[in-house]
Amino acid sequence: MAAFRLAHLSDPHLPPLPVARLRDLAGKRAFGYLNWTRNRHKYHRREVLDALVADLHGQHPDHIAITGDLVNLALETEFKPAHAWLESVGPPDRVTVVPGNHDAYVRATRHRFAMTFADYLRGDGADGAALFPFLRRRGPVALIGTSSAVPTPPLMATGWLGHAQLAALERMLAELSTEGAFRVLLVHHPLHSDARVKRLTDSHKLLDLIKRYGVELILHGHDHIHSTMWFEGPSGKIPAIGVPSASALPRHHYPAAAYNLFSIERDGNAWRCEQVVRGIGDDLRVGRLSETRLV
Repeated sequence: MAAFRLAHLSDPHLPPLPVARLRDLAGKRAFGYLNWTRNRHKYHRREVLDALVADLHGQHPDHIAITGDLVNLALETEFKPAHAWLESVGPPDRVTVVPGNHDAYVRATRHRFAMTFADYLRGDGADGAALFPFLRRRGPVALIGTSSAVPTPPLMATGWLGHAQLAALERMLAELSTEGAFRVLLVHHPLHSDARVKRLTDSHKLLDLIKRYGVELILHGHDHIHSTMWFEGPSGKIPAIGVPSASALPRHHYPAAAYNLFSIERDGNAWRCEQVVRGIGDDLRVGRLSETRLV
């Protein structure tokens, strides 16, 4: 049987930002809007995102995972264009999405993401409102979607899963631990961060679940960098992979846009997972940056 190919991109921060009304820019949005107009619009570019997605389509993955931050300020006017973009990436049965902190930027629109993109984050067999965590099975892969997206005060970008989601996740992981699927956990925030203002505040509780029940792979965004961290599982180390923003030009220590492509297949009684990183070059052409065997 051919390997299952899972693509992973994150943090498209869809440009351009729609025109905002003055009354929409109170509180935290004022800081975010100022940052966008002064700085972020220079390196989050639509032509970069389009080139990356075109290359991804050319690789013909079996499924695509997107780990959040589709929008920037969670303005009402951002969600319709974001949905149109997501439809251009692929249909709901071929694409799975979880939210990032920018998708729940303020309380007024914190639930807008789950409403707008419900078909892309609804678990198999579920109907009605999208709930977290959710489970989607695609070939040999079990995709476990979580939400660490919560509104935070200005200058903060922390995430939080919360007791109810962690309790449901424990039940889900316990059931999956006996099934033999290749389990992929999707979460926006990394499971470890030295930056207090950007961390997942209850990551220790999530790491405890991972250590007890295990998954094969963790995918996240948020930091806008290439990242591989290893965490303890019940029978060995588990890789957690981050990826740069899908719309970014390089700046300072932040690399240009890239995505991950994982080839997943059985190898006897074990799993084999290989990671290829493809990213944007100076000429806006996408090429292979690295290849790694993870498992």
